[in-house]
Amino acid sequence: MQYVEQLTVSLRWWVQGTMLVATLWFAIAVAIPSILAAALISLGALALMATCLLMYGAARIVVGDGQLRAGRARIDLSYVGAAEALDAEGTRRVAGVDADARAYLLLRPYLKRSVRIEITDPSDPTPYWLVCTRHPDRLVAALAAVTTP
Repeated sequence: MQYVEQLTVSLRWWVQGTMLVATLWFAIAVAIPSILAAALISLGALALMATCLLMYGAARIVVGDGQLRAGRARIDLSYVGAAEALDAEGTRRVAGVDADARAYLLLRPYLKRSVRIEITDPSDPTPYWLVCTRHPDRLVAALAAVTTP
């Protein structure tokens, strides 16, 4: 493997989710006289929140074994062209105003930087992938290492 990154959610999301569940527990405890019922409902909500955050943060970016994988998408490295690291403003523009509707996007709101990866497969209508990452320079370097002849 040249590069592996899992796009886990940030600690802030976990704290906010826990605070939401605590608020739910308080509201239920006030409305229902049984503390046990409030605790059971809150534990269920906590488990649901944890499952959702873990699933959302399960997206991975992998460069290796002759492929680029980003989330559920895969492409052979022979069809990967130039890769460009983007800062927060560049990411916002490429994902928004300058976006191509045919592009593959792996975006996470808690990640502000990304890499724009050109797709050179003539039979693929996707012009580029926009992949959010915590380490855009490392991803670009890994792609350059395996795509340059």
